[in-house]
Amino acid sequence: MKKIIALLAVAAIALTAFAGCGSDAGDQGGSSADSTPKTIKMSGSTSMEELAKGFSEAYGEKTGATITVEVGGSSVGFKNVAEGVSDIGNVSRDLKDDEKAKGLTETVVAIDGIAVIANAQNKVENLSADQLKKIFTGEITNWKEVGGEDAAIVVMGREAGSGTRGAFEELLGIEDACKYAEELNETGAVKTKVSSTAGAIGYVSMSALDNTVKGLKIDGAEPTEENAKSGSYSLKRPFVMVSSPNASQATKDFLAWAVSDEGQEVVTHLKLISIK
Repeated sequence: MKKIIALLAVAAIALTAFAGCGSDAGDQGGSSADSTPKTIKMSGSTSMEELAKGFSEAYGEKTGATITVEVGGSSVGFKNVAEGVSDIGNVSRDLKDDEKAKGLTETVVAIDGIAVIANAQNKVENLSADQLKKIFTGEITNWKEVGGEDAAIVVMGREAGSGTRGAFEELLGIEDACKYAEELNETGAVKTKVSSTAGAIGYVSMSALDNTVKGLKIDGAEPTEENAKSGSYSLKRPFVMVSSPNASQATKDFLAWAVSDEGQEVVTHLKLISIK
């Protein structure tokens, strides 16, 4: 009798396990977290690299998801999503009209100021927006024309396709009119060149400012998070994460987290401006 009871118990357990497996299979089209891919591929803006990695680390610790981050410029990130190469494209500017026409989903995750930087030895502290335009378009070529020493201005910028360059030129109304001595492909490269070149001027993400270069005031406003948030510092742009309308549930869940209070803590920790 005991053997019969034991056999019946084993059979019941086996049937329960089988039923459970059938239930899981039936839920594959649902919203179960277990059925959602846990790897998200992100690419794009170098200005957004630190934020992307900060998000990746915090979200990975919370959920176990793996988020890979590659850089190559905003236009590359957008293209990668449009072509299905990446789940998320990091674009550090407003999308262009032809990009908007592709129907991808835009999620603004932070606001960033663009700092105008000069060599640390430069005595100029402030430029007007008009002076800035004239410097970058080649109308002003010597620092003495803006109150500095008699020295040539060496204009450094980002490469075509850079979100920082696109936003900077658009904000000043000088798209495709700048006269660059050098076009560099990373935020760090611009900062290094400006710090090592007498008379140099350039632009970087405000979050990249440090004591190796001088952040110039624009129209009397210092390049600080507070001034960008209040509007007194006018050079600022959105950090946008672009995704497909048919993105995986894992991607959608991550983007929802990025704009949540918890995700925005990463933004403020990195001295960017929260969207909240």
